[in-house]
Amino acid sequence: MGEFELIRRHFQREGHMARSPVVLGIGDDCALLQPRPGHQLAVSTDMLVQGRHFFADVDPQALGHKALAVNLSDLAAMGARPLGFTLALALPEASDAWLGAFAQGLFALADQHACPLVGGDTTRGPLNICITVMGEVRHGLSMQRSQAQVGDDLYLTGRTGEARLALELMRGTDWALLACGPHALAQHPGLRERLERPTPRLELGTLLAVLGSAVHAAIDLSDGLAGDLGHVLAASGVGAEIALAALPVAPALQPLPMTHRLDCLLNGGDDYELLFTAAPIARAAVKAAALASHTPVQRIGRISAAPGLRVLDASGHALAVSTRSFDHFA
Repeated sequence: MGEFELIRRHFQREGHMARSPVVLGIGDDCALLQPRPGHQLAVSTDMLVQGRHFFADVDPQALGHKALAVNLSDLAAMGARPLGFTLALALPEASDAWLGAFAQGLFALADQHACPLVGGDTTRGPLNICITVMGEVRHGLSMQRSQAQVGDDLYLTGRTGEARLALELMRGTDWALLACGPHALAQHPGLRERLERPTPRLELGTLLAVLGSAVHAAIDLSDGLAGDLGHVLAASGVGAEIALAALPVAPALQPLPMTHRLDCLLNGGDDYELLFTAAPIARAAVKAAALASHTPVQRIGRISAAPGLRVLDASGHALAVSTRSFDHFA
């Protein structure tokens, strides 16, 4: 199977761009997209590399889902609606079965969010997946990291830490196996799902954006809650307090010693949840948006004037916890 046959067989689709903003899709030197009047183009790129971001034996269907999901999560953090995406794919070999499963997972999520594939590239090489996603957001309504304000409530969608625990169990890490047992992944199948099939919070993101001045900053959690929140705090010139008791804890994390549990909750990556800030006056509106989008949302703290991040116990005392962010070159 040659390169162009590979594209035709697995990635070129007919009838999936009707009533979309795609003027010209796959087959030319560039795709042409037309955002609606009054909207800005939101663009994000993520790369997944075998051995760095996923195991060699990963289910290709799950990998197709995740490759797009991590990009859609970036659009959600900006409050943008998807327009389309490109795919650059390096393959050690052109396996028909692998490509078929990968494309199935990719397009199932793409169709769910009306986000067509509009172009890309393929080549031979170590397995590497690079997706660029494009979306649109109404001018002036994008949620940006630099917009957090002192006094804002701090919100989290879903839960953190499950993807990190799944990764450690799959690696055979001693502390994870000792606390949770050798069959934890079978007993908690949702753990592996959280790592390999994250849910981009697009519906909530677009609903939050239309709340306008009530909702301020947002970020998607790819490298850990504490580290990614640190990006918001640095960009906005503020600090934050998190109430430990307000952090949702998955049942699978309960057996962990407190040190490792906190490490998963605060520093574990691959969650792809949204962390956002909003004025206290918006609490009812945020709750309504969460209900409308069927998204679990928890108020976990607040934005403060004092710089840095403080994690508070039930008595309001700051805990001595390690907070760090994943770094590909550390």
